[in-house]
Amino acid sequence: MRAWLISAALGLLLWGQTALAGTLLVVGDSISAAFGLDSSQGWVHLLEQRLAEQGYPHRVVNASLSGDTSAGGVARLPALLAEHRPSLVIVELGGNDGLRGQPPAQLQQNLAAMVEQSQKAGAKVLILGMQLPPNYGVRYTTAFARVFPKVAKDTGASLVPFLLEGVGGVPGMMQYDGIHPAAQAQPILLENLWSSLKPLL
Repeated sequence: MRAWLISAALGLLLWGQTALAGTLLVVGDSISAAFGLDSSQGWVHLLEQRLAEQGYPHRVVNASLSGDTSAGGVARLPALLAEHRPSLVIVELGGNDGLRGQPPAQLQQNLAAMVEQSQKAGAKVLILGMQLPPNYGVRYTTAFARVFPKVAKDTGASLVPFLLEGVGGVPGMMQYDGIHPAAQAQPILLENLWSSLKPLL
């Protein structure tokens, strides 16, 4: 009986430490799923390493899916919030919406819904902004780029204006398809978001 009580107490202690540490949930597309790379090379894994090296106790859950859109994120998010109970949610979605020419207004609605769902679940939110290549036309690319700061302003979420800053369109930083960042670009992606993420930890 005594051994059982000790075991139960230790279990509760470990559970409490995990709950206190908090979970960082990444909901993204191929950019965060490390498409074309080994998962250990991706920026999410590099973030996990940095958190551990700097003494942050957070658990990182990468729920990113290649090809996912903001609509897919809205559909998947409730179950992810219920399962992982994150203290912080990073939303990296929208790129596929833009590449498919979907209405920026729909993207804005979906991102806002994801932020609001996360906040209602008690999580802070960091939005990772995206931009489109100029061949999509000035009118569309401008409307698309404005979605991310608009959602952040309306919801109070934190924002990284452009995750691919210093990477997108830069020779040697993209894979052969010109869409997905190469392995050497992944540390830059981490640096691009770190200053916005750190105050939320």
